[in-house]
Amino acid sequence: MSILVLADLHEGQLAGATAHVVAATQAIGGDIDVLVAGEGVQAAAEAAAKLDGVSKVRVADNPVYAHQLAEPMGALLVELADGYTHVLASASTTGKNVLPRLAALKDVSQLSDVIAVDSADTFKRPIYAGNAISTVKSDDALKVITVRTTGFDAVGTSGSATVEAVDVVVENSQSSFVKEELAASDRPELGGAKVVISGGRGMGNGENFKLLDGIADKLGAAIGASRAAVDAGFVPNDMQVGQTGKIVAPDLYIAVGISGAIQHLAGMKDSKVIVAINKDDEAPIFQVADYGLVGDLFEILPEFESKL
Repeated sequence: MSILVLADLHEGQLAGATAHVVAATQAIGGDIDVLVAGEGVQAAAEAAAKLDGVSKVRVADNPVYAHQLAEPMGALLVELADGYTHVLASASTTGKNVLPRLAALKDVSQLSDVIAVDSADTFKRPIYAGNAISTVKSDDALKVITVRTTGFDAVGTSGSATVEAVDVVVENSQSSFVKEELAASDRPELGGAKVVISGGRGMGNGENFKLLDGIADKLGAAIGASRAAVDAGFVPNDMQVGQTGKIVAPDLYIAVGISGAIQHLAGMKDSKVIVAINKDDEAPIFQVADYGLVGDLFEILPEFESKL
């Protein structure tokens, strides 16, 4: 049994999510190959080769894969997939964009947001915004799977896999990269941060999100937001935590002015410690919080920061 993992890249470097996907792959069993596709990705390939349990790293280094667009990536995976029983990727923007295309082209079902492995063909995934867990068995010859990385601990980096080039260069006339706008930040990336502090509708406006900055700086935290805050235009949507945003499971999650709608809880309830600050003592967020503080966030946040 051979398994292919599509590596996640962040600004050309190997993203931490890949180590979690490899952990899920180890639970399935079999030989593990990692595909690193992009342009100028040698450093990412060398990092992937150090992941524990990886047998081989396959590198597709070509401008056509530069931005990991779904069309060329899907075509590349179709070319490579016949030698594998499973193809896995993280349930990130890239994984959600590319793997459904592979599944459609190979005429197989996709298993999404897998959080546990029962066997090589049986997996668990959340449904109903995480309120129930579905056990799904696939009889397809090729299993195409996206992995919710919060469900698996990352593997170590003491491996020494071989690295080989992939000479498959696909044509792509269907899509083209136009531009990207990156928000520069010295803070940790939201999906992989050990501490996250998020603001909700209770913040009142985008300007008030600055109240979180000092606390985030002192805790080394990433800053997130609820969908209500994003929809209200307080902050950009790349800060959204929840079912339709980023799924996070940090060591510490601080929810400020967030009522705790089910869609938000689905994105953060696996955090190890949850702290909630809200003026409504009946807010649903307190049902999942380890520590709750009822009060006016505009008084609490400055005091909180001063005591850190």
